[in-house]
Amino acid sequence: MRLLLILLTLHFSAFAQRPALLPEPADVQWREERFALRDCRAIVCADPTFRAEAVRLQASLKTIIRRDIPIAASSGSRTRVIELSKTGDSTTEAYTLDVRQHKIRITAGSAHGVFNAIQTLLQLTEGASVQGADIRDQPAFAWRAYMVDVGRNYQPMALLKQQIDVMSRYKLNVFHFHFTEDVAWRLHFDRYPQLTDAANMTRQKGKYYTKQDLHELIRYCRDRHIELVPEIDMPGHSAAFRRAMGVDMQSDSGFVIVQQIVRDFCREYDVRYLHIGADEVKITNHDFVPQMTKLAESLGKTVIGWMPGGNLPESAIHQLWSEGKIDHGNTNVRYIDSRQLYINHMDALESVVSIYQRRICNTLSGSATALGATLCLWHDRNVAREEDVMVMNPVYPALLAFAERCWKGGGSPGFKVAIGAAIAPTFAAFEQRLMAHKQRYFKDLPFTYFPQNHLRWNLYGPFHNGGDLLRDFDTTGVAPSKTAIGGTIILRHWWAPSLQGVLDTPRENTTWYASTRIWSDEDADTDCWIGFSDYSRSYASRPPAAGTWDNRQSLIRVNGDLISPPVWSNAGGTVTLETPLIDEGYAWRNPTRIRLKKGWNTIEVKAPVAGFKGADWQNPVKWMFTFIPCGDE
Repeated sequence: MRLLLILLTLHFSAFAQRPALLPEPADVQWREERFALRDCRAIVCADPTFRAEAVRLQASLKTIIRRDIPIAASSGSRTRVIELSKTGDSTTEAYTLDVRQHKIRITAGSAHGVFNAIQTLLQLTEGASVQGADIRDQPAFAWRAYMVDVGRNYQPMALLKQQIDVMSRYKLNVFHFHFTEDVAWRLHFDRYPQLTDAANMTRQKGKYYTKQDLHELIRYCRDRHIELVPEIDMPGHSAAFRRAMGVDMQSDSGFVIVQQIVRDFCREYDVRYLHIGADEVKITNHDFVPQMTKLAESLGKTVIGWMPGGNLPESAIHQLWSEGKIDHGNTNVRYIDSRQLYINHMDALESVVSIYQRRICNTLSGSATALGATLCLWHDRNVAREEDVMVMNPVYPALLAFAERCWKGGGSPGFKVAIGAAIAPTFAAFEQRLMAHKQRYFKDLPFTYFPQNHLRWNLYGPFHNGGDLLRDFDTTGVAPSKTAIGGTIILRHWWAPSLQGVLDTPRENTTWYASTRIWSDEDADTDCWIGFSDYSRSYASRPPAAGTWDNRQSLIRVNGDLISPPVWSNAGGTVTLETPLIDEGYAWRNPTRIRLKKGWNTIEVKAPVAGFKGADWQNPVKWMFTFIPCGDE
């Protein structure tokens, strides 16, 4: 390995002694023994409600030892068995997993609990043996969801199933399926085929899901103990409906059509919930949301809606996308947390840092009202390729950090985007587990994250530049004002002060400098992520001008040599939400190649800023820089 990051290597050496479990169980006691799968004589399953999980486990182990382990109702005279036992509350996901040299015992009250135990068991498996352990585990939050927006950007069924498979491995249990939008309505309805007519779509025309597709997705989720939550957004985000039907949803005739759509949908699909959206729209018909809620409830569905949003009744579950007006003392209102959980707005490295530190629902664990959270993928901007939503957004690293936090609970108050000194040790341990999973499970999948906890920066400033972004300042002999940790350092977030960056009191018209050192075993070239902007996938932000890293005149030097920015494909061009991103973000363009010398190498960053107000809402100022080697792990 040409690039040696000493601290990271030491961390991984210490960590390699135990399997990386993610999400980390509530309680783990390691044993100095292992169970040999090749010697296993049976999967013992006395309770028929666990039969499907026994078959699932049998299939998983066959991929490891290349033979079927028989399933039996009792162990009989057999030793070395895997036993599934039923006990406890049949409504919970809790489980125990006891791995000893001669026996593995899984105990749970429900099939879902057994399923969760199997996911942990497979993570304990290395080669053909299972690490000994005594595990007692249960989730902190009942609702652990992931949402995809296929209205704006269609995703093929294989890609949806890939994401559902990852969800199930990490014990997420709700798949939120948002399939209606302004640009397209993407679920076919027999009564209203014009909804999915290509003529009524403005993007990826003709791409939609059939009834059979949705039935298949529901079954696919249910087989993995995941609840599919469909969203028919109403009365907002409904321009596609208006083009197809010729009426507004809130009009008298539109209201009748939407009621019929809800009736048809609820009778066709076996799902427990119906999400009706109800956000980002002027409510002109104040009966619309309450009546739609009442109708869906009368058809046996629990209704969910966005908040802030329309006039949802207390019976509906409120999904927070912003602070909203939830009275946390009101035991009649159930809610889901999606505040600052939109990964389309997150820098790839920031996403894991931020989500790892979250406190879901502002509480340490869930309750009858604080149900949990939903991680959302809103890629508003058009894509050139369907798979770009997975490359341009940190889907899988963010999903794993989210799974950890929702399962374990805890976290810290507020919304943090920096690795603080207090959190650094526990984050380092989590990052090691995260990288172990990247290497084990995501070799052929997009996983836009590299270890960053080892990078320590000295920050120098503020130097008052008077609005002259080209002005240089001499830092010779100047003591650092602050230190920072990580590959992405956000000095000031575009949503400050709600999201706190590294600087306590950032000031306009100032320049900061940052420096760190990295080690190389030899003179060599290495790939790096380098960037000075985070291009939200939901804004039509302007690309950088030719010959610049950003519009703030940011610079980076390696051993005193200036590193040139990329040759931008659309330098300084005019863009809209229909213009696909190409190479604007460091996480999806080719890495920058830098020359390192043998020994220590000095990285220096200049980060000036003028004002904090962007040219418009689609061009906010996120004062930041990113530098991290990505050629070796």
